Amino acid sequence: MALVKLQTEHFRNLSSAPVSFSPAFNLLYGENGSGKTSVLEAIGYLGLGRSFRVSRHQAVVHHGDQRFTVFGGLDRGCDGEVSGTAGQIVHRLGIARDVSQKETTLRVDGEGVRSLSSLAVHLPVSVIDPGVFDVVAGGPGKRRQFLDWAVFHVEPSFASLWQQCQRVTSQRNQTLRNGRLDESLLRVWDTQYAALSERITEARKWTFDRFKTLFQALVAEVDVSWTEGLKMEFYPGWDTGQSLVDILASHREQERRMGHTLYGPNRADIRLKFQGRPAAETFSRGQQKTLVILMKIAQGSILSELGKQVTFLLDDINAELDVGHRAMLAGKLKSLGCQVFITSIERPQADVLWPDEKAPDYRMFHVEHGKLTEE
Repeated sequence: MALVKLQTEHFRNLSSAPVSFSPAFNLLYGENGSGKTSVLEAIGYLGLGRSFRVSRHQAVVHHGDQRFTVFGGLDRGCDGEVSGTAGQIVHRLGIARDVSQKETTLRVDGEGVRSLSSLAVHLPVSVIDPGVFDVVAGGPGKRRQFLDWAVFHVEPSFASLWQQCQRVTSQRNQTLRNGRLDESLLRVWDTQYAALSERITEARKWTFDRFKTLFQALVAEVDVSWTEGLKMEFYPGWDTGQSLVDILASHREQERRMGHTLYGPNRADIRLKFQGRPAAETFSRGQQKTLVILMKIAQGSILSELGKQVTFLLDDINAELDVGHRAMLAGKLKSLGCQVFITSIERPQADVLWPDEKAPDYRMFHVEHGKLTEE
């Protein structure tokens, strides 16, 4: 599916006028501070339930207001062109946040829903902005988040499994922090935690294996010879040569001192190594950027195989990527049939983004003072 209608109220500096988008490519340009990134941020709220720029909801509310709302209309995207239903709204998504009351309201097709996953399942949103390069240079949490985004869209039960595991982990941590260990209670939590961990790891492992295969195929197609020797491995969070229950029992005193769970899916990672050293230490900043882009494309390919259209948000790519890498990215996303939003200060040129092929269907918008004007 693709986002073809967007309307916001009191969201940063954006105009409240509704906007129609292409289910393929949308090119947005304008000066710094014009509202380009705010458009992507609003779209991100419908697919992620949060901002990819800041951690606090208060930061996106228009100055002087206490509540923002984002509405979106989805059509069938690429499938619509085949079935003749292109442009017909099949789902309506809405999210509102009252920052004074700290209350969030979620709606799908006019009905209230309780879980952000109920929105996200309809609109897989993948962001490529300056912060995304932490997938390589940042800590394990960034790579877990990267992997789990794909797992969520591949395995319908994953969100529920992860929530259950988080609750059990919280209870287990509370027990560990008690002044006097309750060994019998900890064994109960250990058993539940291990069972959930196995199911989560199975879903992660399947998705990672498919991702790695697609990534390797992609690397073989593009000119990135510097990746030869790159090793990509999934670490589940514990030594699977032993049962997790046994590992937890043998490290009881260590966990008691730390006051939290040290082994399990909350410690999982995608380990990226080049010639035995972390890729973040050996690859240049430019190489790290290219690596993340290839990983993002491979990630999108997983969903494409399942017939799901990903909406990519590419923020200020001219500042992050040279002409060659921009063309590579635009060409690969076109071949995947993704919906794409690209922002830049300069007016984008289709013949630069797609120099060796016909440009896809796209719409061009100039952004000024939070208002989008289609050209």
